[in-house]
Amino acid sequence: MADALIVAARRTPIGTAGRRLAGISAAELAAAVVRAVADDVGQVPAEVILGNCMGPGGDVARVAALTAGLPVDVPALTVDRQCASGLAAIELAARLVSGGSGPVLAGGVESASTAPWRFWPPHGDGAPVRYERAPFAPGADDLDMGLAADLLAAECGVTRQRQDAYAAESHARAVLAAARGEFADEIVPVDGMAADERPRVGLTVERLARFPAAFREGGSVTVGNSCGINDGAAAVGVVPASHAGSSGAGSGRPGLRVLGAASVGVAPGRPGIGLVPAVHEALAEAGLDVEDLDVIEFNEAFAGQVLACYDALGIDPSRACTAGGALALGHPWGASGAVLVVRLFTQLVRQGRGRHGVAAIAAGGGQGTALVVEACP
Repeated sequence: MADALIVAARRTPIGTAGRRLAGISAAELAAAVVRAVADDVGQVPAEVILGNCMGPGGDVARVAALTAGLPVDVPALTVDRQCASGLAAIELAARLVSGGSGPVLAGGVESASTAPWRFWPPHGDGAPVRYERAPFAPGADDLDMGLAADLLAAECGVTRQRQDAYAAESHARAVLAAARGEFADEIVPVDGMAADERPRVGLTVERLARFPAAFREGGSVTVGNSCGINDGAAAVGVVPASHAGSSGAGSGRPGLRVLGAASVGVAPGRPGIGLVPAVHEALAEAGLDVEDLDVIEFNEAFAGQVLACYDALGIDPSRACTAGGALALGHPWGASGAVLVVRLFTQLVRQGRGRHGVAAIAAGGGQGTALVVEACP
């Protein structure tokens, strides 16, 4: 893995479903960041790999690459690891580059606003049945993510008060970071929009305490301490680090060297914990411990879920997602894992905040993906 170097990282602003980005397709959103990253890398990629969960099918990555104006001989692959799709695409890119490939553009995209309606075919004389999502797992293990997160929080002793406090802090951090201009260099404006829609000014614990349980009676997970439904895209450019001293794409440029990566499976009924073993495996490949990490970016699908993961890994939540996470910024499913890597790139490369970082995300069906990186001057 040590020959994979991330030298460019961009994302769109993250929109709330049905609002500012609602008229822009998944391929168009992805094309914006694919074009920007291709320009940043300065070399025609050997491959484009994008994650996507709910798009129209038909290889969204290929449509996005062509829409971005890449040469027709550049192949493209769309991958689906549910919410981990974008990060899994970057993991695949890093392994391809380490195995001898040329530069790869990788990331993810989701347009919840334009996701097509889906129907099961009719049985006999019955009508087709619309469904919101494909199954995550067979039978009784196919829990909705909110219910699974609520059960996980209860089993791990994560209280409602702690969840609301963490959600309020995520929004406060994101609002402050945006005001400081921390996201400016990573965002590619789309249709005149250059800022994330979701972060809320003045969202307090007291306001969050008014929301009822959303997924089960007596539960602790609410719409206030859960992520939103969002539109957005993110991508990175991965090049051979061995080119860094030559005229290749890495040529003397700062970036993030990929030290370790892992995708794992866990019990499908508790998918939110999936990032924990993924982090353990990625850190082991990198030869690092949690204490060695300077920047931590976990996907905040639900406050209770991510707090359970911090507890399991022995991470103080104040160390993680210091500019806010998905609770505030939003969770455009197939893009979210790639957004985490863009955030690592901004903090470790653009802002020089340390040396080592990790991005990690859990996924429906009981999976998790993690990526460990090292800043290279």
